[in-house]
Amino acid sequence: MSQTILLARARLVALLVPVALLGGALASQYIGGLFPCEMCMWQRWPHLAAIGAALAAFLLRRNPFASAVFTLLAALAVATSGAIGIFHAGVEYGWWEGLTTCATAAPPAGKSLLDSIMEAPLVRCDVAPWDLFGISLAGFNAIFSLAGAALVFALVLKGSRA
Repeated sequence: MSQTILLARARLVALLVPVALLGGALASQYIGGLFPCEMCMWQRWPHLAAIGAALAAFLLRRNPFASAVFTLLAALAVATSGAIGIFHAGVEYGWWEGLTTCATAAPPAGKSLLDSIMEAPLVRCDVAPWDLFGISLAGFNAIFSLAGAALVFALVLKGSRA
């Protein structure tokens, strides 16, 4: 298989994986009613970065080296989300201790910080709000993110040897 085809596939995977995972997270929040905890939000930021890097890789597809660099950056961002997912899943499963602090956004105009805190839904990072076959959403993010990142790295590496 040619280097061009392998890099094109890597770019596509580097874009589709974070779009699908971030889309699933947003759907579970806005359609499924599963409010994210702080660590859930941490897992979303690398996916956003990966989408940006993957789009840059598509824009630079006429320059194979630059496109490969941005594709690898996207894969690295997706892998970062997977690593955060491993940590979060470990906290949910009780393998290690997670965060001991609480975070909140600035209160809207006309509300005190205390009122904002009292009205906010309580979402704990150490309790999985949903699981399938004993795997939480953080666990699924870890699995799919790390597998997707590994596939992108493998395609780019194979393409560089072709």
